[in-house]
Amino acid sequence: MRKVIIIPARYGATRFPGKPLVHLFGKPLIQWVYSCALKSDLKDIYVATDDKRIFDTVINFGGKAVMTGEHPSGTDRVAEAVNILGFSKEDLIINLQGDQPLFPAEYFPLLIQPLLLSPDISMSTLAVPIRHKADLENPNKVKVVIDKKGRALYFSRSTIPFFRPPGKEPLYLKHVGVYAFRKSFLDAFVNLPQGDLEKAEKLEQLRALEHGYSIGISIAPQDVPEVDTPEDLEYIKDYIKNLEKCYD
Repeated sequence: MRKVIIIPARYGATRFPGKPLVHLFGKPLIQWVYSCALKSDLKDIYVATDDKRIFDTVINFGGKAVMTGEHPSGTDRVAEAVNILGFSKEDLIINLQGDQPLFPAEYFPLLIQPLLLSPDISMSTLAVPIRHKADLENPNKVKVVIDKKGRALYFSRSTIPFFRPPGKEPLYLKHVGVYAFRKSFLDAFVNLPQGDLEKAEKLEQLRALEHGYSIGISIAPQDVPEVDTPEDLEYIKDYIKNLEKCYD
């Protein structure tokens, strides 16, 4: 069983066109993400893109890339890439978002752990405790509730669970948009029809739950900043400066 990281990247993001190629302290954003993946112990790492500018950039900094067709989602792009590359149905596929330049290497084992521990888990993802009320009320911060076995019950842009006093307020969890799949399930997932919940919430992972598949959730200690807008990029710059860490 091989473990592979695929980083889907497209040029035409609605809120931040050209995002993978914007520079962050002298390096394109996609290179930062690729460098995060390299710090793991996983060596099968590829950027999947339909844009030659992104493809050439990855090759020029010494990374590996694969050209795909156009796709409606990053998951569809990842599915095509792993089939082009010839990975087997038992391999584990990690979908690392191309806008997560500070994804911690130590989160990769945490991400795939549910798949290694339980053969009936089809895919897995991460969540972090919500520490700020603004995040709890922000529909762009997706919330998740889990069962006693650490499996997702539901994802929502709304505040879940609803707390009705008295009693102890529940631990609220924010979903971190990174996934791991068994390749056999990934191939099946991209051919499943959208369900009503996915259409309503605009959350792709709900498709798996609606069709009866289990999603394992690992709890990570800290959130992972993402770059969705130019303002997010400025936040990342300040974040890196404050960390006072050295990134390759």
